[in-house]
Amino acid sequence: MILHGHLSYGFKYSSRYLPAVFIFGLGIETLGVHTGWPFGTYEYDSSLGVALFGVPLVVPFAWLMMVHPALTAARRVSTHWVFLYGGALLMAWDLFLDPQMVGAGRWKWEVTGSHVPFQPEIPLSNMFGWLLAGITLMAILNFSLPKEQRKYGSSLLAADVFLTWSWFGGIVSNLFFFDRPGAALFGGFFYTLALGPYFFARWLGRP
Repeated sequence: MILHGHLSYGFKYSSRYLPAVFIFGLGIETLGVHTGWPFGTYEYDSSLGVALFGVPLVVPFAWLMMVHPALTAARRVSTHWVFLYGGALLMAWDLFLDPQMVGAGRWKWEVTGSHVPFQPEIPLSNMFGWLLAGITLMAILNFSLPKEQRKYGSSLLAADVFLTWSWFGGIVSNLFFFDRPGAALFGGFFYTLALGPYFFARWLGRP
């Protein structure tokens, strides 16, 4: 995704994107692990490998993987509401990610109140935490990163493929590999709603 951003929008994009998203992802996850805000009280399993401040390094790299295609989609759909659409897209994606990782034993929450529908191991605060974090990060990136593609920039197909795979893979994995049909249905519904405007604009809308 970093390479695609570089080839699409240039060095100014990639050189700002990488540190901004990595630092934000590491920072918000460190805050979450040590304070329980904004995602709820949770902890990572040691199987995720080397950690910094209690956060496995693979986690901010996951942010780097997902934020670029989400930002690309948000900018395609809207001019003035990039932060809101992008934040909603990240939240919808996480509705697939978290039940998968909880099922695989990669992290776990302390749930003392309301939980995400069909996901009793995940507090409802996690949804709102992702929405808040996503909106904040998208606002920062939309303000600081170039918006115009290079004259001979790469196709947006890589972002399309990744977003499509994250949707398809989230449904299939939760449904067949983790035996979570409710999570597949709930996450699939919201992620389909979130991705719909982008693919409509991408394939049927303005050039």
